[in-house]
Amino acid sequence: MWRAVWALIGASIAAFALAGCGVGAPLPPAPADTSAREREQQAFVEALKPRRAGRPVIAVLALNEGTETTDLLLPHAVLKRADVADVRIVAPKSGRVTLYPALQVDAAQDFASFDRAHPSGPDYVIVPAMIVEDDPAVTAWLKQQAARGARVIGVCSGALVVGHAGLLDGRRFTGHWYDRKTLLKRHPGATHVPHQRYVIDRDVATTTGITASVPTMLALVEAIGGPENAKSIANELGVASWSPEHDSAPFGLNMKRGSSYLLNRAAFWRGEQGQIDVQSGTDDIALALAADAWTRTGHLKVDAASVSGSVTLRSGLVLVTQSAREKSTRLLLTSSLKPVQQLDRTLCEIAARHGEARRDWVMQEMEYPGPVVDACAS
Repeated sequence: MWRAVWALIGASIAAFALAGCGVGAPLPPAPADTSAREREQQAFVEALKPRRAGRPVIAVLALNEGTETTDLLLPHAVLKRADVADVRIVAPKSGRVTLYPALQVDAAQDFASFDRAHPSGPDYVIVPAMIVEDDPAVTAWLKQQAARGARVIGVCSGALVVGHAGLLDGRRFTGHWYDRKTLLKRHPGATHVPHQRYVIDRDVATTTGITASVPTMLALVEAIGGPENAKSIANELGVASWSPEHDSAPFGLNMKRGSSYLLNRAAFWRGEQGQIDVQSGTDDIALALAADAWTRTGHLKVDAASVSGSVTLRSGLVLVTQSAREKSTRLLLTSSLKPVQQLDRTLCEIAARHGEARRDWVMQEMEYPGPVVDACAS
């Protein structure tokens, strides 16, 4: 058994090297022109301003069998908190959505009922990463909404889902650093834009990794509700800026990171069960960031625990929970921090428990330059 495991590790490390670590050619240095970034932000906001009369409708797209945790929960929570639009989670089937790498929610409206309620389609569709990027039902529905005039925002590896719907062809785009080579290969007429955490081209927007979702949603809030509304929500969340500024250069695989990652993933015998105790009113954003980061260490499988079987989060979303397990490692949310700052605190705890290399890998996966605050001292 162990010989087979180590053979697989060796082959995977070699594959990283042969594949150029999955990211393609080196990137140019990040531009120093702040005025250009300001213009890009303003252009992004202008491109997302409402075009129809009345309160906008935003569909957060999901695949019931697997949708990325923070890609779904963070946009939904920001938009619900801002209260500038009617926000719905929409999936092929109603009810439960399994999130990865952690958590489950019971909140989806199925495509058919959404379409009956909104025959003109949504004004915006938010597209998270999904465990199957070319699900036929998701692809067909997304194409249909884009044809009806919806603006589409692909969050992180949601760009792969957007691409399968034919919406990246000939456009400027960004995405999670690991997907760059794949997206360029699939869409030869498209242009990758580095060093910006969000980009829009003809009604199709894309973002860099997981932690770009909150700044992008704040830009959408600004487009719909104005800059003061966006500032107010940003302050509540603990976000200093939602500009497109982003240095892409530090993110990517090399042999050291790749081998460390694969060795850690292979060490499944070290896995622990972790739990985050939740109650009604628990903040979606803090919970999602903590659960996502802890699970990405490769050392913990994280559940939300409560005595009731489900709780209603701050956004109104129903979270499916498990009963508390005596032998589980308890992972805490820090109530004194603003929601987005929970990630910094969790990364400090990861470094203390599993080492700085593991923390740095989690930051790579989440494409997070960090930190927002010095949470390690608190």
